[in-house]
This record gives sequence, structure tokens and C-alpha cells, in this order.
Amino acid sequence: MLKLSVLGRYLLVCFVVFFLATCAKNAQKPVLIAKNENPTKPISKANHPNIITIIIDDAGYADFGFMGSNDLETPEIDKLAKSGVIFTDAHVSATVCAPSRAGLMTGKYQQRFGFEANHTGDKETGDIGLSDDVTTMADVFKANNYKTVAIGKWHLGATETDHPNERGFDDFYGFLGGGRSYFPMENSSKELMLQHNSKRVEFDGYLTDVLGEYAINYIENHKDTPFFMYLAFNAVHTPMQAKAEHLEKYKNHPRKELAAMTWSLDENIGKITKKLEDLNLLDNTLIYFISDNGGAHNNSSKNGKLKGWKGNKFEAGHRVPFVISWKNHIKSNQTFDGLSSSLDIFTTSLAAANIPVDKNIALDGVNLLPFLTGYKSGNPHNVLFWRKLDESAVRYKNLKLIRLKNYGDVLYNLTNDISEVNDLSSMDIINVELLTNKLKTWESTLMVPLWGEGKPWMDVTYHIHQMLMENKEVQFKQPSNKLIIPKTNP
Repeated sequence: MLKLSVLGRYLLVCFVVFFLATCAKNAQKPVLIAKNENPTKPISKANHPNIITIIIDDAGYADFGFMGSNDLETPEIDKLAKSGVIFTDAHVSATVCAPSRAGLMTGKYQQRFGFEANHTGDKETGDIGLSDDVTTMADVFKANNYKTVAIGKWHLGATETDHPNERGFDDFYGFLGGGRSYFPMENSSKELMLQHNSKRVEFDGYLTDVLGEYAINYIENHKDTPFFMYLAFNAVHTPMQAKAEHLEKYKNHPRKELAAMTWSLDENIGKITKKLEDLNLLDNTLIYFISDNGGAHNNSSKNGKLKGWKGNKFEAGHRVPFVISWKNHIKSNQTFDGLSSSLDIFTTSLAAANIPVDKNIALDGVNLLPFLTGYKSGNPHNVLFWRKLDESAVRYKNLKLIRLKNYGDVLYNLTNDISEVNDLSSMDIINVELLTNKLKTWESTLMVPLWGEGKPWMDVTYHIHQMLMENKEVQFKQPSNKLIIPKTNP
């Protein structure tokens, strides 16, 4: 009896220690659990549609047929846009790649968890990426028995704890870094190698096709199970590389590389929607199409009437093409002019999937479905914010204030000045003060950035903002860049 009692106590202690350790680990990242669901039993697709978020890279605001382009051909993307809603006043939460993706993936302003600058996977510290206590969309969908897959560009951290497989994705097929060749690379680094769940993958052909094919096969293999797909094509980010036959097709085009790359992107998106149609999944699949930021200065993209480009706080930096399509749930051939954000994708997806919003996760996004189905009117947002270190902006209704540290502010009325030419700051002090106070109030809720950017890069971006604020021509030069990391976390 004595031996049994000692053994029993030992087992009890082990159980308690294990239980507490498990609770502590799980407490780091709160996730949403669907009520009355058996985690071991596949869930019905009836009230749990597939979610596909297609995010492309550095695309120009005016470089799609549905956005008015007359020289870049995008018939399949235009078809997707026609099948749903085209947003005319949609914005991402950052004007560069990594922070924008961090905002979309978490549904909250990335500055709230210190992800403000555009660097991840620092080789010296290895601690740059999504914070451990931040919940991703994939965390939530996985907790609610969805299959989850990330395909393509990650750019949210290259360490083990930041790997997509550790951030809610069952499956990852892509690369960790911010940009790479579209063709096979010899001896590619950990950040740039194509991988499948951390294992290096050798491929032939063109990367946009390879990523598109993986997405198509995944849909086929999961046609009977609800899934969340994050499909991040690196097109049309540099390097400007295209397939030979497409370069031949556009050999006389003034932007032939971009036109050829865009054609490949369009082809693959068409194949994906065709697969969904063939499997009768279109009416049970909510599809988003969005760019991570505005068109870049170095890929020949065009942003139409919008001022600036990727990396600055003028409209061309953060106003992006955005489409939502969901057959038989959202009316086709719609145009929506309300102020919207990439942060809304998380919240809208939860609503579509009938997943309750957990109060432990403070989301900044809005559920767009009532606005798209006629139950609500007006603007999903009255105010949006942007900040990257010395450069900030706030949009309030039709007014926009841009602030450059140690330089000054400019104020625009976007209703009649979408190109941000006429600075009203000197004649509208009341609204300058109003928007400044809104910006300061928001900033008071943020963390100190966990890392910064090198002085050469900051000097150039500061100069660009200054020139644009003064309506002067910018002579852009790409500086060398070096990461700045605080010695201790704030």
C-alpha cells in the first residue's frame, strides 16, 4: 500500500506539472475555439466556407483592367473582380512588405506589437518577426478545425518560432524571406530557398507557376474539408524576371518585364478559380485579392492619379487594389467606395466562418459583410492610421494628415484632391489640430518599435517625403541598408 501511495503521489505531481506547463504555454497565444466542436472530428462545410486570401507584391494601383489599366492584360483577375466587389478606397496598414503582412495576418495594427520597420530574420539576434503572444488568422482557423496552408512569400520572421508551421499553418510551401529569383537558385540560403515545411524543395520552371500549381493541388486534395489558404505570390516584386514565351509575347511593350510577370500571375489566378469552379466550390469559398502595398518605384508599376509609391505615406503607398468574391453570398458587379482596410480581412473571415470573436484578441478590423450585403451603409472606418518610425499619417473621413518628424505636416482633402497636391494645413488649423490629436491618441496605445532601419535608408525616405510634401521632383537613389536593433526590448 505504501509503495502504491508513493507512486500515486508521484504520478499526481507529474500530471499537475504537465497540466500547468501546458496551460502556461497555451496562454501565450490566445486563440478562438468554436463552441461545441469536437477537435478530432472533421467539421461540416455547410457553415464553414473555405477562405482564400491572395496577396500579391508591389502591384501598381492602376495596373489591372478592373482598375482602369489599358496596357497590362489581366483578364482572369478582372473576371474575379467582376464576380464580386471592387473596393475603391481600400488601404493596407503599412506601405512596405513585412509590416503590411503582419497587420493583415493578425487583424491589428502591427505597431501594437512592435512590428513597425521592414526587416525580419536578423542573422545576429534571430529575434525579429511576429511576437510570440500575437495570434494569427491561421491560429484561429486551426483551432476551429480548419486545414491551414501558407503558400509563397512569408516575410514575417525566419526563426523557428516564426516559421509558418509554428504560427498556425499545418502546411507551408514557399520561402521565408522578402524576395528571391523566380527561377531555381543554387545553394540558396535558408531565407530564400523554396521549402515544404522546412525541407528544401528543388523545382524546375517559373516560381509563380510552381506556387499556383501547389495551390491548385491543395484545393483538389482538400475539397471535402474546410480550409484557410494564405496565397502570397511574390509577383510583381523585383527581380523583374519572366518566362521567355511571355517576354516574347510582350517584346514591344514599354513595360515588357512587368507585363509578362503580370500575365503569369493572371494565368495562375485563373487556374485557381477554374479549379474551384470545376469542384463546385466557388459558392463555398470566400476569396480576397489584395496587394501588400502600392506600386514600387523600381518595377515600372503605375499608380494612376495617386501620389508617391511604395514606402511613403502618400496615397500610392497604401491605397491598393482590393477585391472580395463569394458566389451566391455577395452580389457580383459591385463597387464599394467605403473606407476599408486590409485589417478587415481577419474580422470578415471570422464572421463568414461563423467563428465568434474572442474578447481576448483585440482586432482593429471591421466585418465587411454587412456593408457588402446591404445590411449596413456608409464607411466601415472613419479613421485609419499609418506609422513607420519618423513618418506618420492619419485619414479621418475625407481628410488626411501626413506628419514628418522634425519637419512638419501637410493636410489634404481627398474628395477633391486625390493626388494630394493642395496642402491645406496653413488655412485649416482646426482640422490639423483635430487629426493631430487623433494620431497622438492612437500612438499612445503603441509599443516602441522592436527594431529600426539604417540611417542611409532613413535619410533617403525622409528626403522623399520632404520632396513630395513640397510637390518637388524626387531623384530616388537606393541606399545600402543596415538593420538597427535596440540592445534591450522596450
